[in-house]
Amino acid sequence: MTTFKKLKSTKIPIVFVAIGILVIAYFIFTGNSELPIYGPKDFNPELVDVSLQNVENHHTVTDFKLTNQNGEVITQSDYDDKVYVTDFFFTRCPSICPIMSNNMGKLQQVFLNDDDVMFLSMSVTPEMDSVPVLKKYADNKGAIDSKWNIATGDKKHIYNLARKSYFAVVDQGDGGLQDFIHTPNFILVDKTKQIRGVYNGTDNDEILRLIDDIKILSN
Repeated sequence: MTTFKKLKSTKIPIVFVAIGILVIAYFIFTGNSELPIYGPKDFNPELVDVSLQNVENHHTVTDFKLTNQNGEVITQSDYDDKVYVTDFFFTRCPSICPIMSNNMGKLQQVFLNDDDVMFLSMSVTPEMDSVPVLKKYADNKGAIDSKWNIATGDKKHIYNLARKSYFAVVDQGDGGLQDFIHTPNFILVDKTKQIRGVYNGTDNDEILRLIDDIKILSN
């Protein structure tokens, strides 16, 4: 009788351990579901190119080919299996861009030791933002080469990325000489190239929200 009681009592902690394991597993495998997955239909139609407004399936960002502050060609493969934040800026911007770049620098510092998190800034005036100009800008902002690419490239390619891939701007255009975009948006992309959030890169509260969301995706 005594032996039976001992055996019965030892099963109770085992049950609690099993429950604990299930709870932990649940949060590990469902943590990312706390954030929405954005497709064209989830955005204000003004932010979505006409050719994509009726697309129902999950959207993934388009492959890109750019040149970073060190003159190195970077592509989507450099961000494979990474959570990253991207924005669009230009070095001569006197208004929102310095605030955005400073906030991107703060994000870089927060995730300095997290190899799963990277950053990407694309110039909207690539004809003026040459590699030497970007290098000087990157050094001034404390960009770390392995974490934060500050890039230039073909203007039409960059503008198509902003409008058709990241849904970062409202206005339409063709990336031509008279075409110009300017947006405060930070776009959060997950490890499968899906958009998981859009944030005002000049707003401190939005940056704090972005930090929390990055942590969700990088766990």
